[in-house]
Amino acid sequence: MKLTTTKVIVVAVGAGLLGVMASMLMTGPGPLLRTEPGQRLAQQMLQANAPPAPEGVEVAERGGPVPQFEVARLEGGQWTLPEDFAGQPVLINIWASWCPPCVEEMPELDRFARAQGADGIQVLGIALDEPEAVRAFLAEVPVGYPQGIDMPGRADAGVRLGNPRGVMPYSVLVSADGRVLKQRIGPFEDGEIDGWARH
Repeated sequence: MKLTTTKVIVVAVGAGLLGVMASMLMTGPGPLLRTEPGQRLAQQMLQANAPPAPEGVEVAERGGPVPQFEVARLEGGQWTLPEDFAGQPVLINIWASWCPPCVEEMPELDRFARAQGADGIQVLGIALDEPEAVRAFLAEVPVGYPQGIDMPGRADAGVRLGNPRGVMPYSVLVSADGRVLKQRIGPFEDGEIDGWARH
């Protein structure tokens, strides 16, 4: 009995989906999250059943502008995003000192930030954490890029940047004119940011 082309395609797609599911069961979602389609799917899933942001809180979307909001500098004062980083792209990384994957990727973020120089992509860390804990952590694991601080909640910096579920680490690449170019759930591995940040 001959299979029609449609049946062959359906069987192939089904086998492919089963392969992806088996791979995720064996290795976790890591390999899928390392792809742009996987990241887009993860973002859609996180946003599908997310609680709505509080009234008056704007949430960034891929391709759209970053809504203006303020974030405290770890060492005092505050930034207004995206204004204070306008003119150059900026990679914003949401992290916490108690988050092991966040801590693991910090050397990679620091390496990338140092390689950019004055005219490259700026890197900004925003810790959803207690200031004392962040200062103590950075005293032991110093990084050269600036750090902001925010309290976790339904209107924190991560939520405003398109992460309603508060998954960490979470990174956003913002264009020089303040638009969201890319969003990423999960940590970067060594050497991975360079390719991801090309757009």
